[in-house]
Amino acid sequence: MNKTTEQPILSVRRLKQYFSSGFGKQKMVVKAVDDVSFDIYKGEVFGLVGESGCGKTTTGRSIIKLYEPTDGEVFFMGTRISAGTQSLKESIKTMRREAHKQLAELTLQEKKSIEEAQGNEAKIDAIKKDFEAQKEEVTKDRDALIKNIKRDIPNRKEDTGKPNKELMKRMQMIFQDPIASLNPRMTVKEIIAEGLRIAGEKKDKEINIQVNRVLETVGLLPEHASRYPHEFSGGQRQRIGIARALVVRPEFIIADEPISALDVSIQAQVINLLNDLRQEFGITIMFIAHDLSVVKYFSDRIGVMYYGKLVELASKDELFKNPLHPYTKSLLSAVPLPDPDYEKGRKRIKYDPTMHDYSKELPDLHEVKPGHFIYANTMELEEYKKVLK
Repeated sequence: MNKTTEQPILSVRRLKQYFSSGFGKQKMVVKAVDDVSFDIYKGEVFGLVGESGCGKTTTGRSIIKLYEPTDGEVFFMGTRISAGTQSLKESIKTMRREAHKQLAELTLQEKKSIEEAQGNEAKIDAIKKDFEAQKEEVTKDRDALIKNIKRDIPNRKEDTGKPNKELMKRMQMIFQDPIASLNPRMTVKEIIAEGLRIAGEKKDKEINIQVNRVLETVGLLPEHASRYPHEFSGGQRQRIGIARALVVRPEFIIADEPISALDVSIQAQVINLLNDLRQEFGITIMFIAHDLSVVKYFSDRIGVMYYGKLVELASKDELFKNPLHPYTKSLLSAVPLPDPDYEKGRKRIKYDPTMHDYSKELPDLHEVKPGHFIYANTMELEEYKKVLK
């Protein structure tokens, strides 16, 4: 899924995040993120869009390890920082089922061969020895494979269980709700300085210098450091959240709908601020949002999510020029334009997921053209290729 030959700063591979609710027969599993894969490259803004509840925020939280993933792997700057073990456990179950099936078949064959050799004790002994050796081989192979998989389960937990502070401080998150994400009992200085203290900075003088510097960077004043979150407007609180993320000088930021709760004029200020920070510090951003017009303006590449699945991924120009997946077309049809004549004739496209027939072949993410990925089975993929031609 490489955009170029360069190494991605973040790689997400087959990420799954499932949540369970209820008990016994009432137990339900919600697949918030289901088998999602993508790469993000240094210096770019990767937009992730979709309707409410599609799994965008859960994807971001799983990447930064606020949630432990059910399955899949996340690599940051070449190091695996998060990994689930469900697929390994499922592999063990599958191997045991297959081995049990093979042993049952061998037992039936052995019984049939013994019946055919009735009266010939020497032949019966030879048959028993032969089938005993075959059963032993099946059991031996199964146990060896399961042992290797079981060895990898603690390896994954060991690799990702203890966070590497030096690595993880290079990744930060701006949360969606600027009110809920700031501790009301802490001053702005304490909120921003917390990341520095966790990273190991102990000198108060240095902490004050860095806090004041980052406040000025996001358009606030050093005297704001002594105030509490409730004393600020929504836009200012979001700037405090951005300052908290920036103070440890990250290389990658997950911006989880940082403008959704703000007025339009404040949204523009925050977007322009993130753009300036990106250009000044070379920060890579994963931008989660609903507003496709903002995502088009701010992002380099865009991923579209629906019900936990990544259904389409392409550059912003390619996605808006050649949307292929019906859900992407539905989203784009909902984007209003400041043109009264266009708005009078704008038609909403309704997406019906039952239009897909996956009874014969399950879909996967395929590259329909360089850099343009689509979630489809083989039959749909051929249709999408025809549309592009």
